[in-house]
Amino acid sequence: MLWGRVVWGCLLLLSLTIQVSGQAPSKPIPARPVHLVLKTTATDQNVLQKYNYKKSVSDSLGVLQELKALTLQLQNDAYLTASADSFYFRHDTLYVQYFVGERYRWARLRNGNLGDDLLLRAGYKEKLYQNVPFLPKEWARLQEDVLTLAETSGYPFARIYLDSVQIQNNEIDATVVLDKGRLMVFDTLQLEGNTRTTKRFLSKYLQLYPGQAYNQQKVARVQQLLRQLPYIEIIRPAQVHFSENKATLVLFLNDKKANQLDGIVGFLPDPNSQSRKFLINGEITLNIRNMRGSGKQLGLQWRKVERASQLLDANYVHPNILGSPFELSGRFNLHKQDSTFITLRPRLELSYYTLHGSRVSFFTQMRSSRLLLSPAGVRNLKDTLQLADVKYNAYGISYQRNTLDDIYFPRQGYQTDVQLAVGNKNILRNNAFEQSYYDTISLRTTQLTGAWRGEYYHQLTKNSVILTRLQGETLFNKRLYLNDLFRLGGLTSIRGFTDFSFYASTYAVGTLEYRFYTAPDSYLLLFYDQGYYRRDIPQNKTQQYPFGLGGGISFSTGAGIFQFVYSVGRSRELKQPISLNFSKIHFGIVSRF
Repeated sequence: MLWGRVVWGCLLLLSLTIQVSGQAPSKPIPARPVHLVLKTTATDQNVLQKYNYKKSVSDSLGVLQELKALTLQLQNDAYLTASADSFYFRHDTLYVQYFVGERYRWARLRNGNLGDDLLLRAGYKEKLYQNVPFLPKEWARLQEDVLTLAETSGYPFARIYLDSVQIQNNEIDATVVLDKGRLMVFDTLQLEGNTRTTKRFLSKYLQLYPGQAYNQQKVARVQQLLRQLPYIEIIRPAQVHFSENKATLVLFLNDKKANQLDGIVGFLPDPNSQSRKFLINGEITLNIRNMRGSGKQLGLQWRKVERASQLLDANYVHPNILGSPFELSGRFNLHKQDSTFITLRPRLELSYYTLHGSRVSFFTQMRSSRLLLSPAGVRNLKDTLQLADVKYNAYGISYQRNTLDDIYFPRQGYQTDVQLAVGNKNILRNNAFEQSYYDTISLRTTQLTGAWRGEYYHQLTKNSVILTRLQGETLFNKRLYLNDLFRLGGLTSIRGFTDFSFYASTYAVGTLEYRFYTAPDSYLLLFYDQGYYRRDIPQNKTQQYPFGLGGGISFSTGAGIFQFVYSVGRSRELKQPISLNFSKIHFGIVSRF
């Protein structure tokens, strides 16, 4: 009889619902403020004084919800038999015959067949369950932790329960027992749909191998990992089929057009022209993804951002290097700044995807910058020249996480990318400088660099999306030169300015952008970019807050995605006001095949 009341008390919502439906109020429930009066024993009243609950609420529904909340709070505090035995309305008052009862305690909770290792990993210690209140939340948490460990160890059908339960004087003595069920192992992946991506690549990318013990955490992250592959479209959510002792993961995938060939042309006012002529800049991008269904990627990009200045980026990604779950990638960047200097930046990176879908990378990179000025040019500018021949070798770590629902046209989710690198910077001697110049500076120093980027997409309505973004980089060194610094400005940072208009040792750019989708792959946009940068070099220190704003359109055509962006910006350093004479127009087409 006593145990039956305990069970009845734990099923709060069900019991109260039965009571409400089984007892009609003596009068229609009034649509005005209702008072709550609990009729109980003096002992129970002393317990209720410790709890804060509303004794007057706006309507009858609210008073019933308040009663449910009080009962649930009491049961969570080990008063398992707390319940509303009966109640009735009279005028504007709900009278409740309420029972609290005694507080139940653990006399002892013994380990049945779980094994010491499993229980310890779940946080179980027998002394924690001796002569302490029986708290349902703690017992539920222990069950959840044990079952989670079982699910990640090959036992997805495990169940945990109490056995040999004895209750005496409100003290519970029981044994916790785990029924693991049959050990399940992964079978070969099964692919449904039209895709040339191989099972071998997907198995290693998802880290699901035939014969491996079933792991629910790995299955739960499958959708998130697949969404990060730009060349795959998920038709339906993945399914798991159990047969005998094997678990078959079925993926429903189609290939998506992800190879990219595009060009963008920009028209900018020429500040050096008296006849208001335009400068033409642009870029060409080629990306080949998922070569032969193996996940390998190759990219090449060329950009002309200023008169006589060019950039070249190349990258290669090789997943599952030597059959391992690691990904090896290489990058190369070349930046030629007119006839002043040229900078080369090769980088080698080794990456690993965690169980939670994040990506951790370790990398080594080199940065070599050489002057292109003639010796005579260096000597003529030696008093104002803020450049030097430098070489920087560094090692670093980066962390990435991506929860976007679509890699190209996201409407909700976020992505983050943080990296940190440290290394040695060497200033190389240039014969155009007098040798005494190098006697006054440290030729070898330690340099620290950091970078971050975070984006969050919030879907306001079916077709409206708000994008917030924060990105930046920072550089710490005793002696910085102009060709050491970061470059920002343009379509990928602060719109409304010529690409790479600003030199900065530290910068941050915040973006607020509104997108209105007219189709799944077409939208109108309005944006505001707020920038901050600081430049810490001798005789050229500054701190500025440029900003840009504008709008544009992106829509799908038979040839690809057409983009058009119109923007204006303001900068005190560049002496650029908000004016149509300084507006920037960028347009181009992104073709995927």
